[in-house]
Amino acid sequence: MHWTCRILIPLLLCAPPARADLTLSNAIALALAGHPALKAARAQTAAAAGQAQQLSAWPNPELELSATDIPLDDGGLSQSKQMLSITQTLPFPGKKTLDGRIGRQQMIATEREYRVQERELIRNVTLAFYGVLAWQKKTTAVAELVTLTQSLAETTRKRVAAGDTTEQEQLRAEIEVDRAAVETAAAQRELATARRHLAHWLGCDELSPVTGELPVTATLCARPAGHPQLAAAAAQRDRAELEVRRAKLEALPDLTLGVAGGRDRATDATLMEFRVSLPLPLLDRAEGRQRETRALAELARHDLTATEQRLHQEWDVAAARVSAAQTQADVYRTRILPKAEQALKLARNGYAAGKFGFLDLLDTQRTAVEVRLAYYDKLLELNSAAAELDALAGEKENHQ
Repeated sequence: MHWTCRILIPLLLCAPPARADLTLSNAIALALAGHPALKAARAQTAAAAGQAQQLSAWPNPELELSATDIPLDDGGLSQSKQMLSITQTLPFPGKKTLDGRIGRQQMIATEREYRVQERELIRNVTLAFYGVLAWQKKTTAVAELVTLTQSLAETTRKRVAAGDTTEQEQLRAEIEVDRAAVETAAAQRELATARRHLAHWLGCDELSPVTGELPVTATLCARPAGHPQLAAAAAQRDRAELEVRRAKLEALPDLTLGVAGGRDRATDATLMEFRVSLPLPLLDRAEGRQRETRALAELARHDLTATEQRLHQEWDVAAARVSAAQTQADVYRTRILPKAEQALKLARNGYAAGKFGFLDLLDTQRTAVEVRLAYYDKLLELNSAAAELDALAGEKENHQ
């Protein structure tokens, strides 16, 4: 017993923990934390912040040490004029302010574009997650069909042995067993494909068991007035308009001031110099840059309008999908599905009592399964449309 405990305790300590079931909220959290596209978008946002900071910075002053009037025949460097100077370029008033504002608008646009990618990732994960849930339900329904057909085939064999029915019905029952097995295998393949699709969006190789239920109702969210794509397009428009103002200042020259001090070693005199440099905008007046920025500003304004129209159109389509799918799912849940289950129950009892024939039970049984499969399709359509609509809603603070 002593040695057994010494062996088992390390094994228990080293055993991997059981993997928890994967819920929709967990799946979204995993994707947001580890998806490479979102990591790249975060890095791009950080780069935009650094660029905005850099645009506001003034140019560095220049320090220069010079020696002039160096005699070549006697004294050399000790008899030269030695000067230490510092120069600073002063941007034309307003340039650096506009540069900083342009950088901040670009940073805002990049942050909003990151939110767009985040929204799209949440939508894709949600669609993939509900796809797995739907195929789990379908696989279960088809597996139940296998059990039902096997039971029916066994009952038919007994009735054939008793002389109550023909061998043709037994063959038909066995065919249904094989068909159900084939459909089960196909559903399992689709489920495996759906799981791989979800694993792709989560950025993992192995997927924990997926748990949850397909919601049976969906709520229409507000129109996309605060959608991050609109915010990004508006920030790009504001940046483009600032670029127009900046281009008008491009031809105005930056002033360079300098001061230098030193000594003339030959005469032992102290020297002081002041320098002013001003470029003359004679050949380049930045006219091409101004035309470019005006055109880009017009493009940004049109892009904002087009983005708003596109988002509202997509919202209308998604809202119509949600409404239609909700109606269909409700009809299936409240009317069609209960009737199919009741019909199957009556057919089974009637067949056992000899009131219904084999074909009646077979048709009713398959109809009941097909109704359940169709119901899961309606629920998947409802939740897929709801996920699309949710991705088009206004900005949210938290994601569930």
